[in-house]
Amino acid sequence: MSESEDILLELEAVTIKFGGVVALDDVSMTIKKGEILGLIGPNGAGKTTCFNVITGVYAATSGTISLDGKSLAKRKRYQITKLGIARTFQNIRLFPSMSALDNVLVGADVHSKVGLLRALFRTPYFRRVEPENKRRAVELLELVGVGAQPDEISVNLSYGDQRRLEIARALATNPKLICLDEPAAGFNPAEKLRLMDLIRQIRDLGFTVLVVEHDMKLVMGVCDRIVVLEFGRKIAEGTPSEIQKNPAVIAAYLGTEEADDDAA
Repeated sequence: MSESEDILLELEAVTIKFGGVVALDDVSMTIKKGEILGLIGPNGAGKTTCFNVITGVYAATSGTISLDGKSLAKRKRYQITKLGIARTFQNIRLFPSMSALDNVLVGADVHSKVGLLRALFRTPYFRRVEPENKRRAVELLELVGVGAQPDEISVNLSYGDQRRLEIARALATNPKLICLDEPAAGFNPAEKLRLMDLIRQIRDLGFTVLVVEHDMKLVMGVCDRIVVLEFGRKIAEGTPSEIQKNPAVIAAYLGTEEADDDAA
C-alpha cells in the first residue's frame, strides 16, 4: 500500500472563522487507516471545532477535507455518516426513552434499505434483514460491555454504560472512522483502563479511531500518533514519546518561565 493509499482522512489548510474569531487556523493533518490518532490541546485550542468540521457540523471557511479521497465539502451530516464517519459526543446524546438495543439499531439503520413501508408491512426483505441487524446490535453491546442489559431503557443505565452505549451506536453505522469526543469524561481510573482496552479492540476490529481527550495518561497509553492544537493552530505532531518531549507542547500545557515573567 502506497503512502497516499494509507491515508483515510486528510485535512489540508483548514480554516474556520466565526465572525472575527479564527477557531481553526490553517490546520493540516492526516489520519492513516487502522491507527488511533489523538487530538489534544488546552481548553479553547480548537479540538471540538476540528471534530465538528470533520463530521459536517461546521463548514470550513477555507481548505479541504477528504475521506478516502472523496471531498466532504458541502455534504450534509447524514451524508458524511453514510460515507463512513461516526462520532460520539462530549455530552451524551442517546435516545433516552429507547432501550439500549434500539439505540444501537438506530445506528444500523443508516445503511438500511428497509424503508418505512417495508417496516410497516413487514415485507420478506424486512423479515430477512431484521434478525441480522439485531444480531449485530447484540454483538456491539457485548463488545462495549452493555450486553447484559439490551432491554434496559438507556436513561436508566449507569453513566459509564451510557457512554459505552454511545460508542456501540456509532460503531453500528459501520464507519471507516470513529471519532470519540472526550470518551473518558467522568470515568474513574478503573473505567479509564477498560476504555483503553475497548479502544484498542475497536482498532483491532479494523476501525480507524480519532480521539479527543484531556486525560493524558489515556492518550499517551492508547494512541499511535498525536496532533496538538493551541489557539486553533497545529503546534506539534508525532508519536506519544515525541509529543512528551516537544518544547512547544510542554510550553502550551505547563507554561514557561519567560511567559510567567511577561505576565508579571
